[in-house]
Order: sequence, then C-alpha cells, then structure tokens
Amino acid sequence: MQYLITSALPYINGIKHLGNLVGSMLPADVYSRFLRQEGESVLFICATDEHGTPAELAALEAGLDVTTYCQKQHERQAEIYRGFGLSFDYFGRTSSPDHHELTQHFYQRLDENGFMEEREIRQVYSHEDNRFLPDRYIVGTCPYCGYDRARGDQCENCTSVLDPTDLIEPRSAVSGSTNLEVRTTKHLFLKLTTLSDEVRSWVDNQQEWTTLTRSIALKWLNEGLQDRCITRDLSWGVPVPRPGFEGKVFYVWFDAPIGYISATKGWANQQAEADNWKSWWYDSQDIRHVQFMAKDNLPFHTIMWPAMILGTREPWTMADDIKGFNWLTYYGGKFSTSSKRGIFSDQALEIVPADYWRYALIAMSPESADSAFTWELFQIKINKDLADNLGNFVNRILKFANSRFKGVIPEGGTPGEAEQRLQESCESLITKLSNCLQNLEFRKAAETLCALWTVGNQYIDERAPWALFKQNKEEAALVIRTSINLIRLYAIASNPFIPFTAEKIFDALQLSETERTQRLTQAVDFNALVAGRSFAVPPPLFRKLEDTEIEELRQQFGGE
Repeated sequence: MQYLITSALPYINGIKHLGNLVGSMLPADVYSRFLRQEGESVLFICATDEHGTPAELAALEAGLDVTTYCQKQHERQAEIYRGFGLSFDYFGRTSSPDHHELTQHFYQRLDENGFMEEREIRQVYSHEDNRFLPDRYIVGTCPYCGYDRARGDQCENCTSVLDPTDLIEPRSAVSGSTNLEVRTTKHLFLKLTTLSDEVRSWVDNQQEWTTLTRSIALKWLNEGLQDRCITRDLSWGVPVPRPGFEGKVFYVWFDAPIGYISATKGWANQQAEADNWKSWWYDSQDIRHVQFMAKDNLPFHTIMWPAMILGTREPWTMADDIKGFNWLTYYGGKFSTSSKRGIFSDQALEIVPADYWRYALIAMSPESADSAFTWELFQIKINKDLADNLGNFVNRILKFANSRFKGVIPEGGTPGEAEQRLQESCESLITKLSNCLQNLEFRKAAETLCALWTVGNQYIDERAPWALFKQNKEEAALVIRTSINLIRLYAIASNPFIPFTAEKIFDALQLSETERTQRLTQAVDFNALVAGRSFAVPPPLFRKLEDTEIEELRQQFGGE
C-alpha cells in the first residue's frame, strides 16, 4: 500500500492563520510522519493556490503585478511551512505550466464527453472600474446570515454558496463603488445536474468519511446539484482553449484541485522521473488517497472535484478518505485571512518555537465541533503538558543520571512489579495512540500522547530514584535505566507531533538513524538502550509561559 496525502491548497493572498494550519496542513503532516515512521510509502503533496480574484486584489493592494506578487508569497509561505516542520514531499504552485496543461486537459475531456455548455449569464459590471466584476470582486451583506462582508461566491461566515446578485447592498471590492450594472456575458458551465447520480453513487460508497464530511456532501446532493459556471472575466489564470473565450480564464474553484496532480507532476520532474506522477494519479494501483481540509472546502472535494474526475471518463485517483475539520475560533469569531482576525503563522513562530504550536493546535483540533483557541488554554497546554509533563521528566532523569552515574546508562537491578505495570501501561497507550492516528483522530491522539508522558512521571514518583540511590544503588540504577528507555519511547511517540523536540531527545540519547526510525507499534522496549551507553543532558526542552506574557499577547492580538 502507498499513501497519497494531500492537504487543501493554501491560497496565495497573504500569510495563513493558525485556523488554516490546524484545519488541513498540520494534521496531514502528523499523519504523514506517522505513516513514514511505520515504514509506509508516503507522498505528501501541497501547493499554493494562485489564481482567481483575491490574488489580483492582493497584488493591487501590494502595488505589484500579480506574477511578482504570487512568486513572493509562494516563497514566504514555503519558508513558514518549513519553519513549522511541515514535511511536504513537494510544495508546488498552480501557476506552473504543468498545471495549466492539466487544467486544459480536464476541460477538454469534460467538453468532449458533453459535460460543458455555453450560456449567456447576467454579470455585474462596474462603471467606475470599467470591467465585469467576478464574484469575489463583489462584497455585500449575506441574505442568509446578515454577514456584511460576504463575497459574491460564498459567505465565509455561514458557508452559503452565493451568486453576486444575491447580495444585499453589493459594492465593488476594487473601488468600493456601488455604481454597478448587470449585463449579459458568455461563460461555460459544468453540467453537475447530469453528473449528479454518478456523484451520489460515489458518495454512497464512501464508508470511512466522518459525520461532518458525509453530512455536507449529502446536504448538497439532497438539495439538488446545480450546473456551475467555470469561467471568469479575468486576465490572471488558466486561459480557456475555446474560440470566443479569449480573455477569459477558468474559475479558480475549477482549476485548484487539479493542483494536487500538477504538483505531483512537479515532484516527479524534480526526481528526474517525469512519468512517475502517473503511478500515483492515473490508472494507479494500490494507492490510498487521504485528503485534509476545513469544512468550507468539503463541498468542492466531495462534490465538484469528484464530478470533474468522473466526467473525464479517465481513471484518475479519487479520495479514499476526506478528513474534514470544523472551525478553530478566536474569542467568539472565526480565524480569517481576509478579515485579518486571529494569529497568523509568521507571527506565531516569532512568539514561541514551532513545536509549542504543533502540539497545542493538534490538542485543540476542531474535529467533532468548532474548537476555541484562547491564550489561557494555550498556556495550559504548554506549561502543564509540554514543560511539566514531558520536559521536566526528561531533564530530571538525564540530569540525575549524569550526576550520579557519570553520563552513562547504569547497570544493575532486576525489573519488578512496577516495571511490569509500566510496560503494560505503555503498550496499551502506544496501541491506542497508533489506532487514533490510523483513524485520523488527532485530538484523541494528543490526549493519549500526554497520558503516555504522565505514566513516566507516575513511575518515578512511585519509585523515587533520588531516594533509592541513597538506600539501594542497584535499584536506583534499574529505575534510571528504565526511565532513559522511556525517554527514548517518548521521542519516538512524539516525533509526528513535535519533531524538533524529538530530534533534540534523539541527539541527547545519541541514537543512530536506524534507532530514530523505530516503528511506533514496536517501540516499547525497556532494554533497547543498554547499560554502558553514553548520553548528554539537553537544555530545557520547553519554557513556561508566564501570566504577564499571556496578558500581553491577549492585548496584542485582541483576545477578549
């Protein structure tokens, strides 16, 4: 079995917020790291989504041409994701030539099979801007929830799909002008009505989807699919290869998911194996494809993208599982790039190291419902879980072993009942942790990992090696040797979640590359590191966040 992992493509218009990170890329990375650790063949693919109206608007605001703007933003985002330790095998761009070619191929196949139709539509024209306004160039009040900054294609507050003419008091997002007129223009439509039965049959066969993913897909199907416009009057995007459509491009919702394939093609080119991408995407065998995304992307990945694939009548790889996430909220509102609400990924890395965020965000994963981020909860996760539970255990044991046993793992003592209970507890928790990750239950996985750290503290509280050292040095040596092996287990189990910290522990224990890649399911072994091996004492793994610091962060980022 080979695993193809994709996370929703981050849009190019600025640095992404933490809600975006926890709703797609971070859990996909944890899952990819876990699978690699288990010896599986994994390809983890992502890319920047670069076409569409927001890219043009953001470039205009930045005073740059859109090509230069997208290049700079792609490089910035790639650097930040490296800072978070996201282990993409390839991080591509939807503005690449491969992407343009594949998008036009999908269109041509859908057209040949009768799933495209030209229609005249009424579209908003701005007299002040002297142009037709694509959906996202129009903002106004959502007719369903009253949100006053809804876009012309979708309300980000209630996720309702909109038409610009649905908006109350619409205005141009470019100039702010309300001097708008509805005119007739020609566009292409994907005939989702014709493909609806095939999509429903595919959805009905997906037995592994979560309730969230399934409910959103069925809601769209039960309400009845509508044919959807796939072209826009823009200059930035994939040109439409059809007479009479000069000056038009494909709408970003149509071309974006093809970015998974084009990025894989970019990866294959980088590997100097140009056709290797097909083994993952075209008439592929023994591939398990898992997608990660927030709930606003679910309609496109459970309905539109499958419809596009089915309509080509070609054997493209389709998702086996689609892991959808709810919203991570920030003091009563949703994290939002467009509204600049919440903490953004570049800011986060300036506050504390990446692993603090990786662990805390996974522990707050908005899986079964929306999850609230607060600075106080973040402080608890860092101080209690990371600093006290894991960091304190590692440093206490290694400092004590270094001072009492001269920097080598001591010999002596015979494991007894306490060690047997520890072994059983660790085996049970490691099995649970592995199952959680296999089942894409990330919040439960973080809870289980923390419970594993707690077991070690309970063990040394019970055995008290510092007191034992004065009474029975052999027995103290056994406890310390067992605890150092437990630290090894902690590094292996923690590696998918906090890889930078795991690497520091591996380095301190002076483990070889082979020893660092031990499968999680085979990692419980309190004889793995034998007596006589040397080790080092690392600096404190984590620092605690003080109340004054948290208060300053609340004030800086508007937490109320």
